[in-house]
Amino acid sequence: MSRRPLVAGNWKMFKTRAEAVAWCADLRAGLAEADGVDLAVCPPATALADVAAALAGSGVGVWGQNVHQAESGAFTGEISTGMLAEAGATGSLLGHSERRALFNEHDDLLAEKVVACLEAGLEPVLCIGEMEYARDAGSTETILDGQLRSGLARASAEQIARITVAYEPVWAIGTGRTATPEMAQEAHAFIRGVLRDLAGDGADGIRILYGGSVKPENAAELTAQPDVDGALVGGASLDAASLLAIAAAARP
Repeated sequence: MSRRPLVAGNWKMFKTRAEAVAWCADLRAGLAEADGVDLAVCPPATALADVAAALAGSGVGVWGQNVHQAESGAFTGEISTGMLAEAGATGSLLGHSERRALFNEHDDLLAEKVVACLEAGLEPVLCIGEMEYARDAGSTETILDGQLRSGLARASAEQIARITVAYEPVWAIGTGRTATPEMAQEAHAFIRGVLRDLAGDGADGIRILYGGSVKPENAAELTAQPDVDGALVGGASLDAASLLAIAAAARP
């Protein structure tokens, strides 16, 4: 099955509302460079509505960086799926490596968030990946298998076919180190196999993004791999021209 490439930019805790709107103008001016590639951006929650308005009609997805699994409640500092949708979001990252490491998010919690997003009509983007010690110990596949099966445990096969997965080798995020294209493909092919076990033929349509120090210079060789369907871009996405260059490199 042919999967349309997807390139998403995660701004993390960067950009004011004004900076975000200016970025959107720069992106819209260069969208022709990304023809044939789907784009998405994950702004801070404070800028979500502004970004959604600035990108309206462009086809660019707007995702939250995180979401709570409950519809409402006494959860200070959290954002519900309904709040994300009202702000104009079309999906949300779930389980980014920083959320796992810094905020103790675990697979059972993420399983609730996956279903909450699906039920709210938001695209869940489940992030998985191994730490450096796990790779060095030869445990990469064990870690990925466990994160996928636990994180998708509450979703049906039909629901799983509607998600996106982002593979983040944690040792390659913000370190300047990048998995070789062969290493990325090996991990992505393994992930596809687990998804096929969980979702049957629906797994062939699931996009698996690579996230780990993706830059315009290495995007083409990474996204050329058969099971690498695009990229989740961190620091390099803070400049619209850089994200567009990565998208251009990912064009089929």
